[in-house]
Amino acid sequence: MGVLEKQVPILEKPKDWAPRPPPEFVRDVMGSSAGAGSGEFHVYRHLRRREYMREEFMEKQAAQQRLEEEFQKKLDNNRREAEEKTEKRRKKRQKLKEKKLLAKKAKQDLTKTAEGSDDTSGSEEEENSPKEKVDDCEEPSFVMGGR
Repeated sequence: MGVLEKQVPILEKPKDWAPRPPPEFVRDVMGSSAGAGSGEFHVYRHLRRREYMREEFMEKQAAQQRLEEEFQKKLDNNRREAEEKTEKRRKKRQKLKEKKLLAKKAKQDLTKTAEGSDDTSGSEEEENSPKEKVDDCEEPSFVMGGR
């Protein structure tokens, strides 16, 4: 058996229904009051139905627009709050980074000053009393519970 190939039409999205605009000038002014003929009532009924549909359409459109505006406000509010949180966290991270850099520089300065002071007085002591040197690989790389 062969495979049947059949083209499937892809329908376009139907356009939104929009009512006809109201006439600019109404020639036949009529109503459902007494004195109108029996045929005039149906014309009036159709006009009235069309006007009600137009009003309903405008109300739905206004409600949809109001919902869209509320949604956009909510999105903007959420985006602003997220940016504020991000900025706050960014500042906190930056502050910690700077603190670490300052601590590192301070530690380097301390070791440099300590080495510098040890060199001047240490050279005499080294000649007089040799110290034991500890192997670097035996030093612990971290201290449990220390900061």
